[in-house]
Amino acid sequence: MQRVFLLLVALVWICGESAGHAQPVAADEAAIRAALSAQSAAWNRADIPAFMQTYEDSPETTFIGMTVRKGYRPIFERYQQAYSTPQQMGVLTFTDVVVRLLPGSCGAAEFATVTGRFHLERAAHGEAKKDDGLFSLVWRKGPQGWKILLDHTS
Repeated sequence: MQRVFLLLVALVWICGESAGHAQPVAADEAAIRAALSAQSAAWNRADIPAFMQTYEDSPETTFIGMTVRKGYRPIFERYQQAYSTPQQMGVLTFTDVVVRLLPGSCGAAEFATVTGRFHLERAAHGEAKKDDGLFSLVWRKGPQGWKILLDHTS
């Protein structure tokens, strides 16, 4: 019984410590929306390295489209190959964006899902032919802020 009590005290202390530093839900959603805005702005100036800053730089980061690419570097290289000119990149817009924060064991948001639509207005097509579609993203909040772990775009 004493062990259970100590475990509960430790859990309350840990959650209390992290809750004191947690951002409100509105701030987390605003941070994700700001990251998406920065991502589309980078795309629209044909800056793939800045566009990729929204993704977690990890070998576990995954992109699912026509194929599955695993790892930050393969995803980055795919973007560079498929969109090799500013004309092929065009102008990216996101619409119908829905952010759903997923709280961890202490109640603070640790993960989020984001769904929406994308549209590319562009003059040329390279390897990538699709101009419109849907996306679902899984985000994780870490030391560098909110980053995409999983991108499923179709």
